[in-house]
Amino acid sequence: MTAKSAAAAAGATVHGYPRQGPNRELKKAVEGYWKGRVTAEALRQTAKDLRAANWRQLAENGIHEVPTGDFSYYDHMLDAGVMVGAIPERHREAVAADTLAGYFAMARGTQDVAPLEMTKWFDTNYHYLVPELGPDTVFAADAGKQVAELKEALALGLAGRPVLVGPVTYLLLAKPAPGVAADFEPLSLLERLLPVYAELLADLRAAGAAWIQLDEPALVQDRTPQELAAAERAYRELGGLTDRPKLLVASYFDRLGDALPMLAKAPVDGLAVDFTEAAAANLDALAAAGGLPGKRLVAGVVNGRNIWINDLEKSLTTLGTLLGLAGRVDVSASCSLLHVPLDVKAERDIDPEVLRWLSFARQKTAEIATLAKGLAHGTDAIGAELAANRADLASRTDSALTHDPAVRARAAAVTEAETRRSPSYAERTTAQRAHLGLPLLPTTTIGSFPQTTELRTARADLRAGRIGPDAYEERIKTEIRDVLAFQEKAGIDVLVHGEPERNDMVQYFAEQLTGYLATQHGWVQSYGTRYVRPPILAGDLSRPEPMTVRWTRYAQSLTERPVKGMLTGPVTMLAWSFVRDDQPLGDTARQVALALRDEVGDLEAAGTSVIQVDEPALRETLPLRAADRDVYLAWATEAFRLTTAGVRPDTQIHTHMCYAEFGDIVQAIDDLDADVISLEAARSHMQVAHELAGHGYPREAGPGVYDIHSPRVPGADEATALLRKGLEAIPPERLWVNPDCGLKTRGWPETRASLENLVTAARTVRGELPDSTS
Repeated sequence: MTAKSAAAAAGATVHGYPRQGPNRELKKAVEGYWKGRVTAEALRQTAKDLRAANWRQLAENGIHEVPTGDFSYYDHMLDAGVMVGAIPERHREAVAADTLAGYFAMARGTQDVAPLEMTKWFDTNYHYLVPELGPDTVFAADAGKQVAELKEALALGLAGRPVLVGPVTYLLLAKPAPGVAADFEPLSLLERLLPVYAELLADLRAAGAAWIQLDEPALVQDRTPQELAAAERAYRELGGLTDRPKLLVASYFDRLGDALPMLAKAPVDGLAVDFTEAAAANLDALAAAGGLPGKRLVAGVVNGRNIWINDLEKSLTTLGTLLGLAGRVDVSASCSLLHVPLDVKAERDIDPEVLRWLSFARQKTAEIATLAKGLAHGTDAIGAELAANRADLASRTDSALTHDPAVRARAAAVTEAETRRSPSYAERTTAQRAHLGLPLLPTTTIGSFPQTTELRTARADLRAGRIGPDAYEERIKTEIRDVLAFQEKAGIDVLVHGEPERNDMVQYFAEQLTGYLATQHGWVQSYGTRYVRPPILAGDLSRPEPMTVRWTRYAQSLTERPVKGMLTGPVTMLAWSFVRDDQPLGDTARQVALALRDEVGDLEAAGTSVIQVDEPALRETLPLRAADRDVYLAWATEAFRLTTAGVRPDTQIHTHMCYAEFGDIVQAIDDLDADVISLEAARSHMQVAHELAGHGYPREAGPGVYDIHSPRVPGADEATALLRKGLEAIPPERLWVNPDCGLKTRGWPETRASLENLVTAARTVRGELPDSTS
């Protein structure tokens, strides 16, 4: 290909961009609206200003075509439901009365109406709201949001490309609505949904859209022949429309497999393909399919999910190969940049040497533009950038931060015996019940209690030097005393100290482990207005000193009831960090497990009889393709056992998981060999309890009866009904009573009322059991 034709082929674009703003302006505006301090109009104006700033920033960095419609007040899957008119029956009145208030009611619920279920977006830590569909669902096109945002971009003189969740992914991620038979297949509604998409495409073309992106990440998962046939039918029909913009079908997170040749042959105008997560597989499949002659290929060669700088020369090699496989090649990130922080330049406390290795959303767009320039005009046009990139990559490879011989030697010496707990669960449980003396249906919480404004202010004051360590510690002690006193008064059986000293369940530990770096402004959306700052795992990891023992020991000194020690497990430490990409994840997990094993041993030595090691990310990190799962689950479950297997038989090990689909990892949950597991179950109506029972899970379990991601307070009767449903699957001697997740994001009034109702429900159901005493 000549330089001239390459120039015509190479553009720069992205699938999506972080929504929150440099100072989380969107979070503040939305939460202000919820509290009545921000008007709907002011919220809409803040959102509009943020969109404009994002697009201008992208254009300044050299992005030729900006995404529109990816911006969301809460969640893009919820937006897709509104776009196709799939409003649950219980929310229709609220949406009709006030579209914005009704939108948030679907996301968060109200005191009288439950929200949509929430779960993880593929193998990321982003949570989406699950569509509820049934045979009576009637779809109706509403292109208002998409059209308005496209026009905003066009008014700025920018080329905008609307981004829509594709119809196949939308249906494959949906669930049967409440009251609909569990075997109902939402994909059966495809023929009903496609005319709605046809109408949306026509509306967007009329508004000025030249291209539309239809996201179909569900096609990188294992799909049945029937599902692939449905996707082929969908894009044959949509591609055959005459009144439409050009169609770009986007996939990401893994290899497309059998879906790639199907999409390559479909009458669409382009494909966006991930060449980072499964570069070789997608490249081979594209070549085998005959490429995309005459079509556009958006090549995702910059990792949209991690924060390490791109190897520009390696990416250019991939792009050069792709030039011969498509009519036009554009450069992009592998997926939406929603999954990374906004701007490295905001960080002031990270060593400048290390900052050279990092690339957040804004830096990634610059990398994309550089690669597009190099592809179009040759490497001489970006010679200075390539030289600087080589130096930055070498700096990371050669750094002492990345290699600790003592850590590597210890990890290499781990034996099989260190990853197996003895004796068996059947023997351990007898010792634990005798030691703990708990009633049937014991009550507990997951760990955290509300992080009040006073607590956050105290932490900020300590960092700023406005208060000293002694004053801060007294504030933490007061909070622990208050949390313990409330739990004892409420009648909770196994207590927690509430974690007032912890800023985040991963960052708190990362700040005390070698090899980790913390950011000050590296915020990433987890769900709604919940943003986290994933720490950066840059090098070999160890624990210099105990991390939790002091506060757990203090809490236990205040009560005769058992207080759980609370740790974050090795897989979650990796999944909720930006993890190093220069060694296998299993090797890194073993290093984390050994550090946590030391902490577990110190907690037990300090008198802690119940230790919870949270692994909410075990399911989230499960590879999207079944062929890749056995290897992952082997090292993931081994890491958990390495963390926990060194304790006495009468020390009870708990774990916790939330907001994911657990049915396909029940065997792995069993392989963890924890004594008790607590799981999300309130929004899914105890589905997980029946999945555990169907597997024959032999240990104790606490399927949650209180949905903590909604501000509504579940009544005692509601919790009682859920407990009774749980008892249909799990016998009373193995059933625990707890919320779905930690209470950090909730306020104290709703927390008190909900936990009191939870205890009332446990006592009510205990009283219904044969020979039970309350």
